[in-house]
Amino acid sequence: MNDGLILYVPGSVMILALLIKAPTLRRGWDQPLMRAVCTLLVVGCLVMFLAAPPTISAVNRLTGIVNFSAPLVYSALTAFSGSCIVLVLQWGGGPPAVVRRATRLTVAVFSAVTLFIVVLFSIGDAPVERLRDLDTYYANTPWLREMIVCYLLAHTVGSSTLTLLCWKWLLRVRPSLRPLRTGLALIVLGGALDLGYLVAKWAAVGARWAGRDWDGLSTYVAPPFASAAALMVGSGFIVPLVGGSAAWRDFSRYRRLHPLWKALRGFAASSVTTVPLTWWSPMGIRLIHRESVIDDGILALAGWFDPAVRGAAYEAALGQGMCASRASVVADAAMLAAACRRREAAASEAAAAADRAAEGEGEGEGDQGLPEPYRLDSRPLAALAREFRTSPIVAAVRRDPAAL
Repeated sequence: MNDGLILYVPGSVMILALLIKAPTLRRGWDQPLMRAVCTLLVVGCLVMFLAAPPTISAVNRLTGIVNFSAPLVYSALTAFSGSCIVLVLQWGGGPPAVVRRATRLTVAVFSAVTLFIVVLFSIGDAPVERLRDLDTYYANTPWLREMIVCYLLAHTVGSSTLTLLCWKWLLRVRPSLRPLRTGLALIVLGGALDLGYLVAKWAAVGARWAGRDWDGLSTYVAPPFASAAALMVGSGFIVPLVGGSAAWRDFSRYRRLHPLWKALRGFAASSVTTVPLTWWSPMGIRLIHRESVIDDGILALAGWFDPAVRGAAYEAALGQGMCASRASVVADAAMLAAACRRREAAASEAAAAADRAAEGEGEGEGDQGLPEPYRLDSRPLAALAREFRTSPIVAAVRRDPAAL
């Protein structure tokens, strides 16, 4: 069963990705890119499930043909290599006529290789069932030897082309396009892992041709490389598609606001009753809720803001070479951190009854507020959250408000 899990797990992940993208794929089925994505995911799932030894045994038993799974798996793997190249062609764009011509050529070549694999198996002789080591066991058998070389060559060409195209593309992509860069990096990593798979396979088969026994490379070393490579490549194609969506942008902003939300949610709860969220609440609603909690927390701390802390932090940020806009955000974050510390210190020093009285005084002071120039109004909140979490100046103020 462990032999199956190493391939069933990435196959299940690709099925999950297909289910997640199903609505988008259905709406955009008239677009070549969406069809290419769907083909890649479906073929990738087939490769992972068909290549697992338990599936190989079941297919051979159901068809009644010894080693029937061999051409099935090799054909699916060849189709996966071709679909990866097609998706990169569609993904990269360019003149439609050129893309269509390159796509048709790729489909024709890999389809011919797939048909050739089936023909070679049908005229060859493989009487002994091999679930894990068919490549090496039949490496010197006429026609089956050619079939094995054929699928390895097709996979080598497909994987190398995919990795090279994505690497060149990664070097040209702007740093601001983070989902695309992440996806390309994952594909390149998958290509490197797939190189390990191919090296192990070619070495084991070549050793058989030379009269040596390196079967362990093909039987035990290559499958983990193949599993990891398929997972990385599949994820690499999915990340840019998901990362460019509105839901992903909301999630990214939601995640970046976590430091502020964590620091201010207690103060917001003491002044405003927030609406609870359910587990099925969409990400857009969760983002609005988190922003509201942060805004309420900032308002609750308005009476504890110290303009002297802000001024000192602003000068310190300028002294470190920051521009005026970023220095202003750092200063607001430092003043907010100092206000949190002062409010917590005031609450911890009094007893329960005195604490409630002090809480009332603090709220009254907050209602009076401070002069408008010292209101905390940094936008966007994501920048404020970033400096609140990472700025050394804010960290120093958090340890000691008088540090500056």
